[in-house]
Amino acid sequence: MKKIPLIISILILTISCGTETRKQKKIVDFKKPNIIYILADDLGYGDIQSFNPAGKIPTVNLDDMVSNGVMFTNAHTSSAVCTPTRYSILTGRYNWRSQLKSGVLSGYSKSLIQPNRTTIADMLKSKGYHTAYIGKWHLGWDWAIEEDNQQNIDQLNARPTVDFTKPIKNGPAAHGFDYSFGFCGSLDMPPYVYVENSMATMVPTKKTVSKAQKGFWRKGITSDDFMHETALQDVTDKAVSYINQKAKQDAPFFLYFPLPAPHTPILPTKEFLGKSNTNAYGDFVMQVDDVVRQIRATLKEQGVSENTLLVFTSDNGCSPKANFEELAKIDHHPNYVFRGAKADIYEGGHHVPFIVEWPNKALKNATTNKTISTTDFFATCADIVDYPVKDDEAEDSYSMLPLLSKKDEKEIREYIIYHSIDGSFAIKNGDWKLCTTAGSGGWSYPKPNQIKKQKLDLPAMQLFNLKEDIGETKNLIDDYPEKVDELKMALKKIILDGRSTKGEVQKNEGLESWSQIKIIIE
Repeated sequence: MKKIPLIISILILTISCGTETRKQKKIVDFKKPNIIYILADDLGYGDIQSFNPAGKIPTVNLDDMVSNGVMFTNAHTSSAVCTPTRYSILTGRYNWRSQLKSGVLSGYSKSLIQPNRTTIADMLKSKGYHTAYIGKWHLGWDWAIEEDNQQNIDQLNARPTVDFTKPIKNGPAAHGFDYSFGFCGSLDMPPYVYVENSMATMVPTKKTVSKAQKGFWRKGITSDDFMHETALQDVTDKAVSYINQKAKQDAPFFLYFPLPAPHTPILPTKEFLGKSNTNAYGDFVMQVDDVVRQIRATLKEQGVSENTLLVFTSDNGCSPKANFEELAKIDHHPNYVFRGAKADIYEGGHHVPFIVEWPNKALKNATTNKTISTTDFFATCADIVDYPVKDDEAEDSYSMLPLLSKKDEKEIREYIIYHSIDGSFAIKNGDWKLCTTAGSGGWSYPKPNQIKKQKLDLPAMQLFNLKEDIGETKNLIDDYPEKVDELKMALKKIILDGRSTKGEVQKNEGLESWSQIKIIIE
C-alpha cells in the first residue's frame, strides 16, 4: 500500500516535468527571429546563377541559399543608385521624399535621415532586439568639421578638415543601432576611416593617392588600419564576431550588413583572383558569395540558422565599371536581359536579385514573381514582431510576409515607383511601366546630356509593356494614351499624398528644390 503514494508522486512529477518541457518548447517556438540583411553593392541580377542560369560566375553559396529559401524574381530597389536605396531600406519610405532629390551623398555629407524619422532599427529595438550596423553606411553622418571648411561637403571632390578625435553625430547610434562599425561612403570615397560606435578607430595620418581603372578610388585621407584590399573581409570578420556573441544571448538581434562590394574599387583578394574565369569583377562577385558562406556557416555553428531571417539583395543594378564588353565576350551579362545599368530608370538600374532564407517559417526552394520593393523590408519586420506602424512611419512599405509563407499568394502592392540618378521617375502597375523621362535618366544611352547636346527627337516620356518587352525596346507612349494618363494620375497622387500605403497624408521634404515634380503635376 505504501507503494501507491510513491507511484502517484512519480506520475505527478512526470506530468509536471512534461508540462514544463512543453512550456519551454513553446517559448522557444515563439521566440522572435534574428534578422540579418546583407546588401551587396552594385551586384547585378544576372550575376547569380539561380537568377541567370546562363551566367558564368559560380555563386554556389547564394544558389544554396535560394534552394533553402524564397527567390524573388521581380524585386526592385527604390533608386538606381546607392544612398537613396539605403534610405528606403532603413525607413520604409521612398528616397525621393527626403531632401535628396538626385545623386548620392559624399563621404563628408551630413545625415540624410532626419532625427525624428523612425528606422527599422528603432522599431526592432522597441521590440527587444539588439541592433547592429556593420559595413558601408553612405547615408551621411555629421563629422566634426571645422566651420570655415563646410562649403560643398556634398560634392565628391570635397576635402574638408575634420577633427577625428571627436565623435560623429547623427550616425547609426542616433538612428537606432546599439552597435556600429564601418565607414562613411563607398570604398572609392574618402575619408578612408573606420568608425566604431561613433568614434574613429584611428586618427588618419596619411593620404591615399587616387587609383585608376578597376581598382579605382579617389585620393583622400586614410587611417593606418584601413586597407581597401581587405575591407570586405574586415567587415565580414566583424559581422561574424557579432553573430557569435549575440547568438549566445537571449535577446534576438538585427544585423544590417551593407557590403562594399562588388562596387569599385574592384579588389578581390588573392584567394579569389582568377577563380571565376571571367574578369576581376567576376572574382569579386565570388568573394561576395563567400561572405554569404561565412555568415550562413556561423549561424549554423551557433545553432540559430533555423530561426534567423536572412535577406540578400543588391542596392541597384551592376555598374559599367564591371566592364560589360569584356564580360560579353564570354557571354556573361551582369544585368541579365534588362536594358541599362546602375543609375538608369530602365530595369537594369533597379531590377535586382532578392533572396530570403528563414527555415522556421519561409518556404524552401520557392520562387515568386510578385513585385516587391526594398522599401518593403520595414513593414515585413513590423508584421513579424507585431509592431503597429504609425501614420508617419514606413509610408511606402508593404509586408512581404505572405509571399514568404504561402504559395501563389496575390500581389502585395498595386504600384511601385523607381528613381534614377538624375531624379527621374518611373511607375509600374502590373505589366505596364511609365518613365517620366525621354532617356535613361542615368548613364546609359540616351543620357540626359546626350539628348540635349545631340538634340535627339524623342518623346518626353516612355511607356513599356514589360511582359511582352522586358528589354524596353518599344516605346508605346503614343499607342496607349489612357494607360499613360492612368499611371500619371497614380504617380501624382502617391507623390502628393506623401505615402503610397493607407493612412493620413504626410509631408515630403525639400519641396523647394524638387524640379522633377513639376513634370508630373503639370
